[in-house]
Amino acid sequence: MTEGIRQKAHIEFRLNDEAVEVAFAPHKTLLEVLREDLNLTGTKHGCELGECGTCTVLVDGRAVLSCLVLGLDVEGREVTTVEGMAEEGRLHPLQDTFADLGAAQCGYCTPGFLLVAKELLEANPQPSREEIKEALAGNLCRCTGYIKIYEAVELAAARMRGEEARPAKEIIYGYE
Repeated sequence: MTEGIRQKAHIEFRLNDEAVEVAFAPHKTLLEVLREDLNLTGTKHGCELGECGTCTVLVDGRAVLSCLVLGLDVEGREVTTVEGMAEEGRLHPLQDTFADLGAAQCGYCTPGFLLVAKELLEANPQPSREEIKEALAGNLCRCTGYIKIYEAVELAAARMRGEEARPAKEIIYGYE
């Protein structure tokens, strides 16, 4: 490499169901490529040590911590970020239920929770509360206390199964 010239990696992959090509410094993590080079800021910087889950994305349908994955590692693969969860202009049922139940308080950790929950519900459309807790255990939240998050995943699962499900507060308090 010549002094003063930066080497760039060029890769192609599918991002949120669209083919993309991007050039970036080869030492960058997937988190940095998504935020800095592709301007997708839904994926958040957290601990950058793989301990908080804030930077979770799906790679080939599996939840990964984007702070621990080199951008180079997604060449030819499918990456889904929170921006790619909505379909045909409509929020994903998980996004709806997180909003309906107030499961997203400050919202910083929410994208990671949503993507882990998406992976869970695609593999197991009717998870128990314990299975939800186990799946989400790698994601940390400092605001909610987790109960509303678990309830939002349960409600989304029911709606995705085609059940007429309403939030418990609507049933208890008679909201319409």
